[in-house]
Order: sequence, then C-alpha cells, then structure tokens
Amino acid sequence: MIDKLKIAVVGMGDAGLPVAIEFGKKYSVIGFDSEADRIESLIDRFSYIPEMMAEDLKKAEIEFTDDPLKLNDAGFIIIAVPTIVNSSNHPDFTQVMKASKTVGKYMKKGAVVVYESTFYPGLTEEKCIPVLEKYSGLEAGEEFFVGYSQEQITPYENKEVFSKTKKVVAGQSKEVGDFIAEVYGQIAEAGVYKAKSIRVAETAKIFESTHRDVNFALMNELALICNKLEIDTQDVLETVSIKRKFQKFSPSLVGGFSTSNDPYFLAYKGIAAGHYPILTLSARRFNEQMGAALAQIVVKKIVERNYSVEKSRVTVLGFTDKEDEPNVYNIQIVDMIRELQEFGLDVQVADPLAHPEKAESLFGIELTPHSDLLPASAVILAVPHTNFKKAGWQKIEQLLTNKEGIVFDIKSMLDQKEKPAKIELWRL
Repeated sequence: MIDKLKIAVVGMGDAGLPVAIEFGKKYSVIGFDSEADRIESLIDRFSYIPEMMAEDLKKAEIEFTDDPLKLNDAGFIIIAVPTIVNSSNHPDFTQVMKASKTVGKYMKKGAVVVYESTFYPGLTEEKCIPVLEKYSGLEAGEEFFVGYSQEQITPYENKEVFSKTKKVVAGQSKEVGDFIAEVYGQIAEAGVYKAKSIRVAETAKIFESTHRDVNFALMNELALICNKLEIDTQDVLETVSIKRKFQKFSPSLVGGFSTSNDPYFLAYKGIAAGHYPILTLSARRFNEQMGAALAQIVVKKIVERNYSVEKSRVTVLGFTDKEDEPNVYNIQIVDMIRELQEFGLDVQVADPLAHPEKAESLFGIELTPHSDLLPASAVILAVPHTNFKKAGWQKIEQLLTNKEGIVFDIKSMLDQKEKPAKIELWRL
C-alpha cells in the first residue's frame, strides 16, 4: 500500500517545496499552491529556488497545480504553509485555516492529513481538525485521519545537519502515528521519532526555537556588558568554555522565521493558559533590539575616531539570516541598517547570496554588487559567508578608504593576529 501512495503537498513555498521534492524522488506527488504564478513558475522550471534545489527538482516526480480538485487523488496530504505573527506579535494562522478549508472540501474519505507548519500547542486538534470536519462532512479518526510533522531544516539549508536530524511526527492515535512514521521514514535519512502526542510534537518544535532564543539573549547581554567594560566577549567565552557543563552560544543578530516567531507562539498559549512567560518574552524583546544597539555602538566608534557621521560611509557585508543561505526574512540586520541611516550615515549593503529583488520588495534596501562598493570609513561583517571568510582581511582592507578605518566583526570570524595595523577591530 505504501509503495503506491499518492502524496499531495499543499503550499509550494520555502517549507512545502523541499518536502515535495524529497517525496517526489520516491513517490508520485501533487504539488498544490493557490498562487497560479508560483505554479506556472515551477512548471516552467523558472523558479525562485536555489540552484541545488532546482537540480533535485528535475529528479522528482511532481505534478504542480493550482487546481484543488487534484487533492482528491491523494491518500496522504501534507499541509506546509507559513505561520507568522501579526503586528501585535500574536499568532496569525490565516493561511493554515485557508489551506485546511481547501483540503477539507476536496480530500477523499480515508485520507491522512499531516500538518507540517509551526503551531502553538493544541492548534491541530483545537482549530484545524474542526475545519477539516466542517468542510469535508467527515469525522476525524473514523473517516479521515490527522497527524503532525515538525517543520525542520531542509537539505538545501544544511545538508549535514539535515542528514543527522530525526524527523519528529505524531498522530491522533498510535496507528495513525505509526503510519505517518512509516511514510516519512522513506525520506528521513536520520530516521523518525514518534512523539507521544500531537500536542507534545507542537510544543517541542516551538520550545526548540525558544530555547535557542533565550540562550542567544543571554550571550547578547553579556556582549553589551563586556562592551561597556571594554572586555573582549570572545576572550570571556573562550575562558568559560573550559568548564565541562558550559553550553556555548555566541552573541548574534537573531532572526529568521523560527526564532523570531516561535517564542511568541509559546508565549501566546502560555498567557491563554494563565501563565505570563516573563523569560520567553524578555529574551525575544532583548534580541529584537540588538540591531539598533549595534548601530549605536558603530556610531559611537565612528565619533571616537573623529570621523564626521554625516560624511561617513559604512559597508555592510551580509544580509541573510544565516551563513551561506539566501533567506532574508525576519532579519535583524535591517534594524541595524535603518538605525545607522537615522544617524545620517551612508550605508551600502552587499551580499552575493541574498536575493536583490526580495531585499528591495521586503525592506526597500538595494543590494550593491561587490564590484560597485565605494570606499568606506567602516565595514560591518554581519554574516560571514564562506566567500567572505576566504577573502579575509585583504579584501576587507580594500573596502576601506585608504585601507584604514573600523571593522565590526559581528560573529568574530576574522583572525585578530592578522589584522592590518591601520584598522581598528571591534567584535561583538
């Protein structure tokens, strides 16, 4: 039965398309999205996706469509659409509810529906299943079945981490969970972990991001304290790392979909249950102000060097969420850039991996080709992509006016011992 399974993936964005491709290497897959332009782009193989994913797409058996009637052909439907927070930092599950309504209308009796989006605890059973039942006229657990699969890193983000990370799944019953685990086991290189319940799987996903966020906040606070005390944060971390129980995190501009949104999902549900999550919200808000805090440090250093703020130019290297990835969603670098511009600095941004169109449409920021960068008073190495690492001090020195100025190494990638004499180095 499992060998002839027809799978549909709803949502052909950053989360859904990689899932469709992985299953498409072993199964016949329907790739559904309500956006006709996106489907047309995928059919023509002229897409918004990275080159490596495009190569894998050629190997996958996927029928791309915006026709919801096709969902009736599938016995296994995966809903993988974005979940975000609104301007009040409350969860916005509009796209999930819309997808649930569509699937409910068109799925066949006996289908298994798996949600692969990030939820707060209980959303699948409290909100999604009732919508599926309403629009299908079928009873969950009897005439169709529901499960949950944690959204996780894709092979296109980090192949090594993907190959070592187990896929977490859960079902509304043991039998459903076992079946979902068997299906995902066909593509999960590291194997499958069956959570005790859907609510456990939902909670574990958002806690993973929240745990990371809290630890980053602590490191960022240490970095700001060390800056005031004129102590090198990295020297402190190197020293404390000799302790066996110390878990090392590094100061950073914390962004991306998961880390920016997931703590708010956990906080929202905690408040609804009667507990105010002081630590979770404090950490998230602290990390959200780091971009502006770094900009203020940059301005202070420029003034200390007797440069005119209004006449100074700053070059920012890196505009993505992580090294060697193209994602530009929910990035703190934007806050830093805007704060610098508020002070009157001329800011130019370069990143060979970020999509220029997305930088422009999402943030109104124009990316400058590396060859067009003008000499600057300061360089901020915000995201140490591999090509920046390989270029090292020699390339950064060339970006400075008369090969002298200030370099802000946010993630402490540069070797202090090789620093040119005319350059002042600051590390977070």
